[in-house]
Amino acid sequence: MLQIFYILVCQQILQGLYSLWNGFAWLGMVRRRLATHAGFYNPKVALICPCKGADPGLEATLMCLTHFDYPNYEIFFAVASVNDPAMKAIERIKTSTQRKINVVIAGPPLDRGEKVNNLSKVIDQLNEAFEVIVFTDADTLPSRGWLIKLITPLGDPRIGAATTYRWLLPMRAPKKSALASALGSVWNASIATMLGDHAQNFCWGGGTAIRRMTFLEIGADNFWRGAVADDLALTNAVRGAGMPIVFVPECITPTPYAATFSELVEFTNRQIILTRVYSPKIWLSGAIAHFSYVITFLTALAITFSKFVSGDPWISLAVFTLLIPLLAAMKGALRTIAITELLPEWKVKMHEWSWSWTALAPVVPFLFFWNFCVSLATRQIRWRGLRYRLVSMNQTDILRP
Repeated sequence: MLQIFYILVCQQILQGLYSLWNGFAWLGMVRRRLATHAGFYNPKVALICPCKGADPGLEATLMCLTHFDYPNYEIFFAVASVNDPAMKAIERIKTSTQRKINVVIAGPPLDRGEKVNNLSKVIDQLNEAFEVIVFTDADTLPSRGWLIKLITPLGDPRIGAATTYRWLLPMRAPKKSALASALGSVWNASIATMLGDHAQNFCWGGGTAIRRMTFLEIGADNFWRGAVADDLALTNAVRGAGMPIVFVPECITPTPYAATFSELVEFTNRQIILTRVYSPKIWLSGAIAHFSYVITFLTALAITFSKFVSGDPWISLAVFTLLIPLLAAMKGALRTIAITELLPEWKVKMHEWSWSWTALAPVVPFLFFWNFCVSLATRQIRWRGLRYRLVSMNQTDILRP
């Protein structure tokens, strides 16, 4: 039994040390990028934001899109129906800004996700004057310099796409759980730090820039046919063309997040199910890592407890066992340091929740464990009021709500 204990725990500690080393490398990358100049690339940009529903704070988040320190862009809001509740906020913004705003009514989707359908309809209407397309989401709060920083890597035509990621900011809200919101933020943070200075980056739908000609030449719209995940399908298109995806950490976007536990589980399950369908290699590596963490920790805990009950020496076993969550917590602390430097204007809010990104980091693998188990059992998801069955990357069944 002790042999099993030491084999499992030692391999997990080695994984934890490697993850911690990656955490230091990620922090170093962030600091290097913060010291770089935004660049002088100045193309005309089509900023596309799909909208659905009237979430709390929608008007404030959409208004952020009109305030970028970049003159040469137009905003395209895409909705499925003219009766969508988001239209009221969009109309108010149109009357309160001089920024050129276009509204595209995409209609209901037939064989693909509603968000993908909305985006595709906008792409179809763009003329040649737009050199760069930028995708964003309606729930983010990007800084004024976000747009110019995100498009800067595209000054090199060899780059396929530039992307960033969100940082979920837990919010206290009526009928929501502060703990669930914090856990969702920590869960999301572990995905953010998967991006970096390497060839395995993926596009994120809330912040991706791509040249319009690149989008057309790689046949990205073909990857959207029958798809639900706009960003993962775009990732496959860019990678399929052999072009790199550059991560821009200085554009990480704060995103308010408040959820109940049921909403948290639905959100995280959906992301992992999408990953299983569109990025099976990433899904498999993630499943192995999190299954290993959970099984090793629980097994080590059980062996340590059995030794304690039987009166055998157990303290050294307990120390080895506790090293596993301790290393995860240290990785969480490194993420907290990095994100505080990336988002200094949110320092007060960060301080309020900084405990969660460290203390809950050892717990997150258990949520991932559940997500991966669910993704093995089903390919059905619910997203913005619609239910989908993901048959494959290019085949989606739209189910009744």
